[in-house]
Amino acid sequence: MSRVKIYDTTLRDGMQAEGVSFSLQDKLLIAKRLDQLGVDYIEGGYAASNQKEKAFFEKISEIKLENSKICAFGSTRRADVKVEDDVSINAILSSGASAATIVGKCWDMHVDQVLRCSRQANLDLCADSVRYLKEKGLEVLFDAEHFFDGYKNNPEYALEVLRAAAEAGADALVLCETNGGCLPEEVYEITKTVCYDLAGTEIGIHTHNDSDCAVANSLAAVRAGAREVQGTINGIGERTGNANLCSIIPNLKFKMGHDVLSEEKLSKLTETSLFVFEIANISPVTSLPFVGESAFAHKAGLHVNALRKNKATYEHITPELVGNSRRFLVSELSGMSNVLAKLEKHGQSVDRETAKKILNKVQTLENEGYQFEAADGSFDLLIKRIKGEYTEAFELERFHISVSRDSHGDELCEATIKLSVGGDDEHVVSEGDGPVNAMDKALRKSLERFYPQLKDMHLIDYKVRVVNAKAATAAKVRVIIESRDLDSVWGTVGVSENVVNASWIALKDSIEYKLLKDNALKK
Repeated sequence: MSRVKIYDTTLRDGMQAEGVSFSLQDKLLIAKRLDQLGVDYIEGGYAASNQKEKAFFEKISEIKLENSKICAFGSTRRADVKVEDDVSINAILSSGASAATIVGKCWDMHVDQVLRCSRQANLDLCADSVRYLKEKGLEVLFDAEHFFDGYKNNPEYALEVLRAAAEAGADALVLCETNGGCLPEEVYEITKTVCYDLAGTEIGIHTHNDSDCAVANSLAAVRAGAREVQGTINGIGERTGNANLCSIIPNLKFKMGHDVLSEEKLSKLTETSLFVFEIANISPVTSLPFVGESAFAHKAGLHVNALRKNKATYEHITPELVGNSRRFLVSELSGMSNVLAKLEKHGQSVDRETAKKILNKVQTLENEGYQFEAADGSFDLLIKRIKGEYTEAFELERFHISVSRDSHGDELCEATIKLSVGGDDEHVVSEGDGPVNAMDKALRKSLERFYPQLKDMHLIDYKVRVVNAKAATAAKVRVIIESRDLDSVWGTVGVSENVVNASWIALKDSIEYKLLKDNALKK
């Protein structure tokens, strides 16, 4: 089995998808999940683009990653600037990343009409940029932008660009199918030629999905000799998206026999897919191969009958290999394995009767619109409550939210909360920038006297999704709240027809989980 490296660009190329915007905390959370999945490289972002990208590289350097190397993305030096003075090159260096991915032009049309410099000058700036970063001690991956279109238009020049980068010391040359218009046989033949022409240099592949061939093109390139694949989780990306690593990785492993991720890591693939969907605030695509909720769902009676005799009759792999589960839709048999996998992940052990109770509760809540993939805090609390191992830290008697607007159009949100804490009544009022902020402040004001450790906890993100949009104004909403303290980050979830009540459920769980976690640490 030959080794194929996996390079994830969800945090840069993925964030270029329409409607997707990751906060700094989102990017850090996703990076940690990608490291747990075991990808070889995580592209952190365009180092020179904005302050959030700069802050990401600062913060990620404080986190110990077990499997992945962080890459800073940038472009080759500008044609009219010395390499040591170039903003993009210096941003890569100041990022502190040990690896750099720099994009250079390989299509002569782009050199002539976009860069508007001579073709020799383009060769020089590509070589200068690679050489300079190598001299500074970085691993350098050269993204050959528009390589396939460039090769089809002028193969000699496209190869010349690759040679210039290779001779300057590039550790890998990544062939970019930037416009997404090639078919697999074209990608195979061109990649094969490159691998022969530049034998001894690591070749990578980066494809887009404009012709719905990104995954097939990536696999074709590997078949031709490429040994690094770039893509994003769930294929999110600009226009119609990037190559989907959630399909590429299991195909490389199980269909083509390549060494990518371990089987233990691959079992986290579905969980990672759902996590990124949730953080991106995108409804999961249930029909995705391998990781979609429907990927191993069986409804036809003929299929179900055959599956009971031999699972291979209607499944091309065992779903658990990628962390998914089999579902029989007609009989409504659910996946006990899903719940047990969650329990194992959270270090929980239960008897079969308790497991059934947890399964039934999860099924009921998921039917109501709950989703626990990005809400580990709420799931831990659910288990503790069912096992009878947790006593609520406080009881709500009532809360009231008011929103007023003055003659200048300024809004004032006020939350009134009455709680019972260990037999003591707390009745407080707080103002906030919005109803959730006001409610959060009032809750803290009520509880910090009893639980001073709550001062270390902060709400860092808040997401709302309509669960059943067809119900219009009567639709339920799901609220995901992310919280953090000095040493960890957790998510909680609430569902209701009323967005304020859904927010209360998620907010209450975030407080309860903090207290549960701290109590466990004390023990």
